[in-house]
Amino acid sequence: MATERDLELNGARSEQSRTSDGQAEREREMGNGRRIRVLIVDDHDLFREGLRQLIETDPAIEVVGEAANGQDALKMVAELQPDVVLMDINMPGMDGIRATEAIVQQYRHVHVLMLTMYDDEEYVLHAIRAGARSYLVKNSKPEELLRAIHVAAEGGATIDPDLAPILMREYQRLLTKAPTRGQDLSDRELTMLRLLAQGYNNRQIADALNLAESTVKNNLSALFQKLGVRDRTQAVIYAISHGLVPRPTDVPRR
Repeated sequence: MATERDLELNGARSEQSRTSDGQAEREREMGNGRRIRVLIVDDHDLFREGLRQLIETDPAIEVVGEAANGQDALKMVAELQPDVVLMDINMPGMDGIRATEAIVQQYRHVHVLMLTMYDDEEYVLHAIRAGARSYLVKNSKPEELLRAIHVAAEGGATIDPDLAPILMREYQRLLTKAPTRGQDLSDRELTMLRLLAQGYNNRQIADALNLAESTVKNNLSALFQKLGVRDRTQAVIYAISHGLVPRPTDVPRR
């Protein structure tokens, strides 16, 4: 008998081929001026309304829907196909961690930005392991949130600076438990890692290396698999921890 978790994750394989084409189409549309589609997931009505009003001050972003729990969020992602999901963690029924894991498995083109009041290590690590691309706390400045939405829609990641040490400690801990990967990386792969660490999105990497954006996406997917990581956030943290790229304080400003 299928478990609830099985039901949450079912359809992932069939979705992957469809969402790959869908992501390319979305990026073409956004390049032509299409607004960023955002789904808000939080169990507090007043917070959702305030967040909607804030987001809609940016003419490049539109709120396409709201959900009060993870289960409703999954249904709305399937129906509305947002570019970015703003996800709370602690909600009734299916929480934000489980919802994020299911969304990431089934809809690879959707970027989850965790927006929550929790800034302790346990919640941060659970969110990143589930596949959240970005993590901000609710006391972030409005302009920081809007910027993070734009970054997520372009395939990038944003981590609250105060939370970065938590992630670094986790990957330092993993160093003692796993063999070092990345020693056989090509010069291009190392360059891509360095650009990721500097906050470049796929389009900027393509311009810097004189490659097609589709080539960059394929190369990054292969690179993540080689490093044993899920996404660019984990790749950057892993690379910094293993000395494959300079630490943030050593990276020159662009």
